[in-house]
Amino acid sequence: MSNLFGNVKKNTVATILVALFGVIMMSQSAFAAAQYHWRFANLYGRGTAFGKIYEDLAKDIEKRTHGAIKVQVLFSGEGVGTQGLFGAAKTGLIEMIAPFQAMNAGEFPAGVIELGLPGGTNDPAKLQKLFHKDGWGKILKKAYATQGLVWLEPYIQPAVYIITKKPIKSVKDFQGLKIRAPGAYGKFLRNLGASPVSLAWSEIYTSLATGVIDGSIGSNMIDHRDGNHEEVAKYMYPLPEAGAQVLPILVNQAAWNKLTPKLQKEVYAATVDHAKEQLTKSRKWEQEALNEMIKKGLKWSPKPSAADKAAWKKAGAGLWEEYSKKGPYCKELIDVLKKTENQ
Repeated sequence: MSNLFGNVKKNTVATILVALFGVIMMSQSAFAAAQYHWRFANLYGRGTAFGKIYEDLAKDIEKRTHGAIKVQVLFSGEGVGTQGLFGAAKTGLIEMIAPFQAMNAGEFPAGVIELGLPGGTNDPAKLQKLFHKDGWGKILKKAYATQGLVWLEPYIQPAVYIITKKPIKSVKDFQGLKIRAPGAYGKFLRNLGASPVSLAWSEIYTSLATGVIDGSIGSNMIDHRDGNHEEVAKYMYPLPEAGAQVLPILVNQAAWNKLTPKLQKEVYAATVDHAKEQLTKSRKWEQEALNEMIKKGLKWSPKPSAADKAAWKKAGAGLWEEYSKKGPYCKELIDVLKKTENQ
């Protein structure tokens, strides 16, 4: 009998040890699976159309890396402000960002050219060729590397339109207006007599409502809809300031270097799929957003005259030369742009 109890005791202890070993192994496995914890900051508020696309990117990175990289998405107003994203990624405070380059025009002017200067093409095929075949991608990788950042697959968003509180009957009506327009967009409007203001996307609605600004660009039409801007500014100017925008996904260099080549490959692949989702969905959402805003009272300002169109074109004519002088990488980008435009 004593041998029986002894055997039972031994079996119980063995079972406990096996279970304990299993828990330890599971804990170690979970730790190994979540080896890297990244914070990913973007420009949009929680629950917005584009905010959800960034969440999709975060989930895809986790899926592709089998949980080795866990990605926490930080939306506008959560932690670092829009203008601070660039610096936060450079220092490693945040591992990955989707910035709006115009907000850091003074610190990194090459990003403004990347985003798209007024008068640039709105053809996605031409933009893809510009980055991947004509050399912009190689130049931008070098430029961002000087900032301690890794440049991944860029993505394309639709045209940039200006929404105003009062109708613009002539380009002369822009004179004296305070318009949220950072970077080259602001320089363009300054050439038309407006006073550009640099504000985060999350600040646009309140600034329009309180009269701090008289109008604003959105990154695209969808941004105006998601920000409910038509509630406080009823008029959209018919001419786009830029036909399209190209924005990057950036990763802190030190965080990137910690990854194995296989993990780096999977993260990059996730940004390629993200770029496809951005283009596909934004094309669909752009018209939907416009229709929704019109139902809520949005109106187009009067159709521009021939003189207005000429003044509009002239306002952006000198920006290419101006930005080519802002640094070696800027000149390289503009030189490639000029060459491709003449093809």
